[in-house]
Amino acid sequence: MNKKVVLYGILALLLTCVGVYLYTPLLPKKTSTISTAKPTPGQLTQIRIGWQIPWATQGQLTQVLKHTQLLAENGLEAKFSGFVAGPPLNEAAMAKAVDVIFTADQPAATLLSKNPNWVIIGRLMYNRVSLYVPPNSPIKTVADLKGKTVGMPFGAAAQRMALKAEEDAGLTPGTDVTNVNLGIYEQSDLVKDPKATKWGTMDALAGFDPTPALFEDKGLVRNLQVGKVVSLIVMSKEYITKNPNSPVQFLNAFNGAYKYYKNNVTQSDAWFIEESKLKLSSKPLAIASGMEPNLSAKTDDDIRIGFVEGDYKIMQDAADFLFKQGLIKKEITMKDYVDLSFLKKAQLK
Repeated sequence: MNKKVVLYGILALLLTCVGVYLYTPLLPKKTSTISTAKPTPGQLTQIRIGWQIPWATQGQLTQVLKHTQLLAENGLEAKFSGFVAGPPLNEAAMAKAVDVIFTADQPAATLLSKNPNWVIIGRLMYNRVSLYVPPNSPIKTVADLKGKTVGMPFGAAAQRMALKAEEDAGLTPGTDVTNVNLGIYEQSDLVKDPKATKWGTMDALAGFDPTPALFEDKGLVRNLQVGKVVSLIVMSKEYITKNPNSPVQFLNAFNGAYKYYKNNVTQSDAWFIEESKLKLSSKPLAIASGMEPNLSAKTDDDIRIGFVEGDYKIMQDAADFLFKQGLIKKEITMKDYVDLSFLKKAQLK
């Protein structure tokens, strides 16, 4: 080949590269830590996330993961599967239809008692359960429930809290107090009159947010007792074996979701309200999320998705309650199913 031709070819290529460089506009610097760039297909690890559509705080965090590029920035691409409650979400986990789930302490204990192929990798949130009466009810304390009827969703953390409150007040559930199974959605048909002293045959109710928060915001209830649930991020061990980096990647993305939610409450609430189709305003959502310290953290660095010692007691109380009620067949120690190594690798609190 003629050397001059080769030299001319190289020179032409150099001039073309210089021209592209000179005439390509500079991209603006990012002003947010939340990227809007679309993920490149084939370069991200697939993950199937199971979440609960009507469950506040968890719902906002899920929406942040859905609407931002936090997962993609951490090497993940998600398929989201929404469920109405913990039991059907557990069924999906048992069927290997999801890889990671957002769930409360009791459904997590139920799943782990049936299938030890799941592991708790972090704390999802704290959320409220409440025991409440009409504002004009003559009942002032839990002890006043003697001889009364209380409606509550059986098998839920609200039942656990309500029965413990009765026992702590010196009452014997089932003897001194009649406790009946009443679904959380059925309560809305009863709690309508701010002047009520009783709800049909029900003297009091127990439930979990956002429903009690909505009642509270409308002035329809007065709380007798408020309890805390430790909700959890639970991941499939089989999925971790196939994708060993995924727990750290996911926890980093989830930590970022808390940062976004904390600094963009209005937007996060709007996304949740839109998908859940709940008739809510930001006020009851603020009541519901009031127990979660991450949303009032002074700085983003103060966000914690790990556990404190008291969390393990609440989680164990959940498992013990289920066994005592005959809802699970064997006793389990919840702490045995917690793996904090992924949080440590991610250098997160």
